[in-house]
Amino acid sequence: MKWIVGLGNPGPEYAKTRHNVGFMALDELARRYGIVFNQSKCKSVIGEGVIGGIKTVLIKPMTYMNLSGEAVRTYMDYYKVPLEDMIVVYDDLDTEVGKIRLRYQGSAGGHNGIKSIIQHTGTQTFNRVRMGISRPEPGYAIVDYVLGKFPKKDSDKLGLMIGGACDALEYSLDHTFEQTMAKFNG
Repeated sequence: MKWIVGLGNPGPEYAKTRHNVGFMALDELARRYGIVFNQSKCKSVIGEGVIGGIKTVLIKPMTYMNLSGEAVRTYMDYYKVPLEDMIVVYDDLDTEVGKIRLRYQGSAGGHNGIKSIIQHTGTQTFNRVRMGISRPEPGYAIVDYVLGKFPKKDSDKLGLMIGGACDALEYSLDHTFEQTMAKFNG
């Protein structure tokens, strides 16, 4: 079994914001495979299904971004699932809008959701799909930027990036993460 955690903030006011691209990717993956988010447990909404013959659980923490690690830890402890089977999908300021970057370890890079996961798992080593949101113009507050919506001019790039993230997630289910990085970081 694999488990994919998409990071975001719950509630309609955050639905289309840059900080919620992790939720957007999971929503698209769920749509592709007819997975329904119909369980509310472990501080998350959860959908289970089969992707490419592999049982896959899609998890959207409802803790708000800064406490995402609580949901991850609760899920790990309750279901006794290994961290190696987790992939986290989230927004990244240091990646250009429309691009994805995969890594399997590293610091939080200022991302509070990742910082919380590192804090609650005790490691910086876990699989990640970073979705680019670019950096704001100088003088623009980061919090206002990440909680802002994508401009219309970025809608094509956003759609392609969500599709690319889903393609990478699908591929990663039956390939090593190193193979997935080699294919999708190109």
